[in-house]
Amino acid sequence: AQDRKIKAVAFDAFPVFDPRPIFALVEEMFPGKGKALSHAWRTRQFEYQWLRALAGQYVDFWQATEAGLLFAVKQLKLEMSREQREQLMNAYLNLKPWPDVVPALKALKALNIRLVFLSNMTEKMLLINMKNSGIAQYFDDVISTDSAKTFKPAASAYQLGVDRLNLKREEIAFAAFAGWDVAGAKWFGYPTFWVNRAGFPDEELGVKPDGMGKGLAQLVDFVRA
Repeated sequence: AQDRKIKAVAFDAFPVFDPRPIFALVEEMFPGKGKALSHAWRTRQFEYQWLRALAGQYVDFWQATEAGLLFAVKQLKLEMSREQREQLMNAYLNLKPWPDVVPALKALKALNIRLVFLSNMTEKMLLINMKNSGIAQYFDDVISTDSAKTFKPAASAYQLGVDRLNLKREEIAFAAFAGWDVAGAKWFGYPTFWVNRAGFPDEELGVKPDGMGKGLAQLVDFVRA
């Protein structure tokens, strides 16, 4: 890592919370169709967020996620009951941390690093998942892009971290889960670490992360460096 003094880490939600049980539940409900439905759902979930942000027609993460699910079910010509829809949506309120999360959060706190979420999820979703996971005590703040009525990768979404932490952008490491979020954070000017749990290649967006690893132990090393 370059010489820099990181004073805080801003996390996207998914380097911390494991989304895989949501998609396991999709497969359980729709055997043999789970992969296709999950892919269609995730694609529309983000497309709807970005389309609405660009068009000035904002709805929050929860609403965009539900709309994406409804479209994906129609696209694949499946039948979904209200009960199933509620169960799938509520899976977003029952997320648990990846196994390496608590040791990494403890290590970062031992370095006197301030920890925040900077996520497109609503504040309510983040707070419920933090409480259910028993990790709330490690975080100094919860920043939802909902407070700016936009979504990452808008610069105004990343600016929330600077404003709330009252630090320079180069003092805040951003921990991204997705390649597009790496690009957005880099364009904004954050030192960016890609928690690339799925082993994806770099996006073709003209920027690369400052650090990358499969988990949060490597993030701790990145912050220490």
